[in-house]
Amino acid sequence: MAVMPLFSCVAQESDMPRSIVVYKTQEPIVIDGLANEKAWKEAQVSDDFIDIEGVDTPTYRTNVRMLWDETHLYFYAQMEEPHVWATLKQRDTVIFYNNDFEIFIDPDGDTHNYYEFEMNALNTVWDLLLVKPYREGGPVVDSWEILGLKTAVNVDGTLNDPSDRDKGWSVEVAMPWEVLKEASGSNDIPKGKFWRINFSRVNWDFELKDGAYARKKDAEGKFLPEYNWVWSPQGVINMHEPEHWGYAYFSPNEVGNPDTFSIPKDEQIRWFMYGLYRAQKQYFDHKGKYAASLDELASKPTLQDGTPVELELEVHRTGWNIQAKSPFTESIYTIREDGKYQHIK
Repeated sequence: MAVMPLFSCVAQESDMPRSIVVYKTQEPIVIDGLANEKAWKEAQVSDDFIDIEGVDTPTYRTNVRMLWDETHLYFYAQMEEPHVWATLKQRDTVIFYNNDFEIFIDPDGDTHNYYEFEMNALNTVWDLLLVKPYREGGPVVDSWEILGLKTAVNVDGTLNDPSDRDKGWSVEVAMPWEVLKEASGSNDIPKGKFWRINFSRVNWDFELKDGAYARKKDAEGKFLPEYNWVWSPQGVINMHEPEHWGYAYFSPNEVGNPDTFSIPKDEQIRWFMYGLYRAQKQYFDHKGKYAASLDELASKPTLQDGTPVELELEVHRTGWNIQAKSPFTESIYTIREDGKYQHIK
């Protein structure tokens, strides 16, 4: 008799990842934080950022755009903000202690070997490589650098001046493909393909100390919690669950020639298997051992649209792995106990 499952692994409709079409540009992009080029004006504008948990509406609006050419991947973000301030000037310091803008990139979508990039309104940056998410104890390569990186900030108002109200700030970023392809498993630009990407904006309540901005503290002297606003919903206050990130499709079309993208049906397999991964982790936390049967993790082996999927669970001395066969393409996928996702065939 099947054991009643303890944990849910079915994604909710509100947690569905977002997607964006990234067009090619022949026009040279000048990195000045202004996005004055025609290509930027014709690029797809993202949906407004949402609260990271999808509960509250962000106080200020944020949108991003992306473009690509044969040498770089480009980002432009525009952020409403009545008080633009920043204090950190040392590269590779913890930038999110200021209000910041962040980019996360997982080229092959396996949740391992992904990039994180942060910058503040002083154009101070932090770039790092994560071998595994923090939940798996993977090392963080803080010395990793995006060689050839270009960044710029434009402030629509006055930086670090509390005597007036600003309209906001924008950032423009160019990352060389030669660096980004390192974790992609390919030497080719992903034309006609997608990468998993997400964006985050950290915002703090502030107070003035001797006329200067600082993160606000409560009556006990502790910093008030930050606001986390993101492009694609995470469902939890944690950017380091890459399986939730959005889809950036690199269209072969030049900007101005519309293209469409639909998330492939096989991606439902990925979402479902990460639900099983989280359920297996929760099971271990509660019982001190791994579930030996999928019946203990999921009541029905069906995808979000109700399509059944063939699954196999193998538990061994050092962990476990789950294999799934796609009902759409016959492809075989696996996920390991450390969360690494692979397309076997």
